[in-house]
Amino acid sequence: MVLICPRIHFYEINDQAWYGLLLIHEMRLVASTLSRTLSDSVTTYTYVDFCAGAGGPTPFIERDLNAQLSSRTLSDGPTNGTASGLAPLSPRVLSSGADSGAVKFVLTDLHPHIPDWTEASKRSENLSFVSEPVDAANAPTHLNRKDGKKIFRLYNLAFHHFDNELGMAILKNTIETADGFGIFELQERTISSLITMIAMGLLMFLITPFYFWRSPGHLFFTYIIPIIPFVLVFDGYISSLRTRSAEEVQALMKECGTSCDGWTVKNGQEQHTFPTGYMTWVIGIKE
Repeated sequence: MVLICPRIHFYEINDQAWYGLLLIHEMRLVASTLSRTLSDSVTTYTYVDFCAGAGGPTPFIERDLNAQLSSRTLSDGPTNGTASGLAPLSPRVLSSGADSGAVKFVLTDLHPHIPDWTEASKRSENLSFVSEPVDAANAPTHLNRKDGKKIFRLYNLAFHHFDNELGMAILKNTIETADGFGIFELQERTISSLITMIAMGLLMFLITPFYFWRSPGHLFFTYIIPIIPFVLVFDGYISSLRTRSAEEVQALMKECGTSCDGWTVKNGQEQHTFPTGYMTWVIGIKE
């Protein structure tokens, strides 16, 4: 990967609480990356999304990862193990199927989206949420290891939003209180990523009639005043310029003020859009 410039922390429209732009179908790559990288230990964690926003990709990751685990269990034959995880903090009662070997996911954010999270959690017994604000740089103790499950922190399409000072504070808290973490981004600071963002903006003109033909506002702001394609490309460019390489993430870990002894960090990329779009990932595991 050839970086085109130093990391630049520009203003990003996507930073605003009122705006959300997600590429949900590509989050299947996160589930497969977690399953492949963590291997047999994937079921030993409860996965806590510390920047869940309105829910975003995590419900899809939960569904796809547990589907993979279910297929693996069926192919390997029945087991006697159970998966009791972090007790759900949302007002929801788990059914008897909760101990079927599935892994748990928990939604948290500094600005909780209770209505959206409630709807998402109703669709899966393996998804819960914390209704109080959660600061990723100062995680509450009840999100530490519990009931024999280790805690794996997720930063889905989020870590590039943090400046270096906040990023180090979050990594410091993660290293001190968690057992693993995953940073996933759908862009990188490369020419190929910038090309992908332009292509996605152009794609909006093609797919809008199929997905949003009942929305006059969406049609107007795509074809008459193309605000939606502009915002998509603009935020894509800013996100790309903000995104850190794996080496830069590890540099923040070393500078964050706590020992990284016992931690193993892996990284890689997975193609999500042919031919130039790649998801980058950094996964840290406490041995």
